[in-house]
Amino acid sequence: MVTNPGGGSSEAGGGPVRHIPVLLNEVLDALQPSSGKVVLDGTFGAGGYTSAILAAGADVIALDRDPTAIAAGQALVAEHSGHLQLVHSQFSNLADQAPAGGLDGVVLDIGVSSMQIDEADRGFSFSKNGPLDMRMSAAGVSAADVVNRAKVAELIRIFHFLGEEDQAPRIAHAIEKRRAEKPFETTRDLAGLIELVTPRKMKDKIHPATQVFQALRIFVNDELGELAQALFAAERALKPGGRLVVVTFHSLEDRIVKKFFSDRAGKASGSRHLPVAHERAATFNAVGKSMVAASKAEAEANPRARSAKLRAGERTSAQAEAADMSIFGLPSLASLGKLGG
Repeated sequence: MVTNPGGGSSEAGGGPVRHIPVLLNEVLDALQPSSGKVVLDGTFGAGGYTSAILAAGADVIALDRDPTAIAAGQALVAEHSGHLQLVHSQFSNLADQAPAGGLDGVVLDIGVSSMQIDEADRGFSFSKNGPLDMRMSAAGVSAADVVNRAKVAELIRIFHFLGEEDQAPRIAHAIEKRRAEKPFETTRDLAGLIELVTPRKMKDKIHPATQVFQALRIFVNDELGELAQALFAAERALKPGGRLVVVTFHSLEDRIVKKFFSDRAGKASGSRHLPVAHERAATFNAVGKSMVAASKAEAEANPRARSAKLRAGERTSAQAEAADMSIFGLPSLASLGKLGG
């Protein structure tokens, strides 16, 4: 067994691979953790980033919405007594955990962890049959609730926008017809229907159900809304000079982060047809390149890194802006509460 940073492990010879932190060196370069600093890891997972930050001498406040990750991380808390706090919380609430003087850094690794995908009973993947769940927090509305209760129009919007699925209407109508006879309960049940409706073609590199499963996971966990709120929270929680580092794996996530940093770079307010009313002070300055991708070597060694993108900013002394969700241009999708009613 080869131990990876953060307690994950992999087996040589093509065996199962546990979670490997993506862009770890690049994250540390952007974050600059050191003794005396307090860094918040908003997506603890298997502790990959947290362990490396602790090794650099900084104290860490780590969050995770998944209770299994919190339980698994207690050994790391004991190992670094007094230097690591592990909190069961969504990262959109990260400002609530910041010390009075503010944070020196915030790091977010967006998306589902490989451990969650590997656990069949979590229902994130159709590679192993399990309940159609996908809830990171193990509470609230499940993927089965969405598939079995959402209106066809909403399913189409979810699959099309969050999964970028071209066959969204065909799949949604097939789901409606099938669920009238028998509700969907397992991952392979849903994946099987999608494969029948949109069979895999010779040129296809992914399974026909991949984008629908991605869309359901993002929707069930409100991942885009969580990310947007976490960015606003980090803006409030970071002290001047503090760093915000975000690693994304999906174009929609990266677009949100890019729009946030662009909006916070400071610009003139008012219409182009009217005199400028005032200049908005930048709340973040760019750190390094506008976007960093994984090296060829890392992408080959860790397939999860292939789509990873890192963006980072350094907090200025300007007052935090209002948390205005309109800057992201996100559509309004079905209410989770209504689906679960």
